Amino acid sequence: MRKLFLSLFAMMFIATGLVVAGCGDDDDNSSSSSSTATQTDGGTADAALGTESGAAELRATLTSTLDEHVYLAAIAIGQGLGNGLDSGEFKAAAATLDKNSVALSDAIGSVYGEDAGKAFLPLWRKHIGFFVDYAKAKATKDNAAAEKAAKDLDGYRTDFGAFLNGANPNLPTEAVAEELKPHVESVFAVVRAAATGSPKVYERIVEAASHMPNTANVLAGGIVKQFPDKFSGATDAGASELRALLTDQLVGHEYLAGIAIVTGVTEGLDSGAFKAAAEALDTNSVALSESIGSVYGDDAAKAFLPLWRKHIGFFVDYTKAKAEKDDAAAEKAAEELDGYRTDFGAFLEGANPNLPADAVAEALKPHVEATFAAIDSVVAGDGKAFDLLQTAASHMPMIANTLAGGIAKQFPDKFPAS
Repeated sequence: MRKLFLSLFAMMFIATGLVVAGCGDDDDNSSSSSSTATQTDGGTADAALGTESGAAELRATLTSTLDEHVYLAAIAIGQGLGNGLDSGEFKAAAATLDKNSVALSDAIGSVYGEDAGKAFLPLWRKHIGFFVDYAKAKATKDNAAAEKAAKDLDGYRTDFGAFLNGANPNLPTEAVAEELKPHVESVFAVVRAAATGSPKVYERIVEAASHMPNTANVLAGGIVKQFPDKFSGATDAGASELRALLTDQLVGHEYLAGIAIVTGVTEGLDSGAFKAAAEALDTNSVALSESIGSVYGDDAAKAFLPLWRKHIGFFVDYTKAKAEKDDAAAEKAAEELDGYRTDFGAFLEGANPNLPADAVAEALKPHVEATFAAIDSVVAGDGKAFDLLQTAASHMPMIANTLAGGIAKQFPDKFPAS
């Protein structure tokens, strides 16, 4: 499990709007938001603005941040189980997780004020401590301690619901507590799988992360309802749904790709752990293809899937070459990935003229380069991999926004702003 969780990595969210040429003007964001706020039918204004509305931005940001929370909690738990709670690895993972907690508290503070942000942070940190207690108890087979941690977390759900309800009457205490139940139960499942060394830990982490988009939607919806003048658009509008979906799937792609690649290095490409990680990654790839198919049809989905899988294979080739110190093979994989960016851009432009091939290829460049840097660090074992993988993952919300904006502009009736 120590090696398995070394393959997990950190991602800090980035709340930004990257729009491909033809989908909007970065220098006119304020007027864009105003236009979106006044649109009521989703058909007269530029529908691409729906993905840039305050509501869409809030929902996507909370989606990526809460997804991050689950993955970082899994990292910290795994490091604690594999290396001990006094280890440098656990402390580093816990520090990265705490950065996410601070970011969440800042988000609360930006809406409800600094005092609310300060009150949120210790409450949020408290539930993470309960998960650590549960993991420690499971590792030591202390059933009584595990039961106590579970009860503490059950009570925390109500405390957290009361905190949110105190700030926002649109978020009832009982409803929030019920919404958090799948999160708590699924993270417990991650802990149990990790504590027993089960290869199903990959599947369990994906399942735990899968609950976060709905939680993000519930929270964002309540906030937008409370402050309609501050957040234009609607969280449940088609444009917001699309951006949040692609954000979740692409964030998942980066994490799962990292898990599979690094597990291949540490465990071997023929190991059961690598095969399980690769299967989880491919499940994500299939989900992405289905999202493409829901917009452009089954033929497009079938064309997308092998193209997407191909670039994952190039990253694996690069990793293997670096591990074997085969510079020629590494250079070849890098060249193939460089060509892939163009191929992928051409594929998207063929389906959507709002996504020019050159612009898409350029948008993918930071993703490829940052992933290369992370792989280099993992193979070298220089201790910088967490930060570099974090950087690689931070590009995914921007790419999701780019794609969602182009699609919403092409199909304004299907993906309205409100």
